[in-house]
Amino acid sequence: QVQLVESGGGLVQAGGSLRLSCATSGRTFSSYYMGWFRQAPGKEREFVAAISWNGGRTVYADSVKGRFTISRDNAKSTVYLQMNSLKPEDTAVYYCAADKSGSNVFAAVLYEYWGQGTQVTVSS
Repeated sequence: QVQLVESGGGLVQAGGSLRLSCATSGRTFSSYYMGWFRQAPGKEREFVAAISWNGGRTVYADSVKGRFTISRDNAKSTVYLQMNSLKPEDTAVYYCAADKSGSNVFAAVLYEYWGQGTQVTVSS
C-alpha cells in the first residue's frame, strides 16, 4: 500500500511559479513511476507529467512542456512538480499518482495509487 500526500498548491498570478510536492509512504517509492495529473472544473482528468523509477526518463504534456519540471528524490520518497510561467488555464486540482509498470504513463486508469489533490489557481 502506498499513500500519497500532495502539498504546495495555492493562488498565484499569471506568470508566477509554484512548486508542488507529493510525499509518499512505504519503502518501495523507487519502484514506482510517478505522475502528475490535473482536473479543472467540468473537465476530465488530464496527464501533466511523469517520471521513471530513477528519474532518468521524464514525459510532459505538450501544454506544459518548457514550463513545468517533474523531479523526484527517492531518498525522501517525494516527487515534485515545479511550475513556472503559470497561465489561468493551468487552474485545476493537481494529483500525484504511482504506477509500478510505467507501461503507459499517459493513462490515468493504469495508476494504482492517488493522492487527494491540491488546488492550484492562477489569476489573470
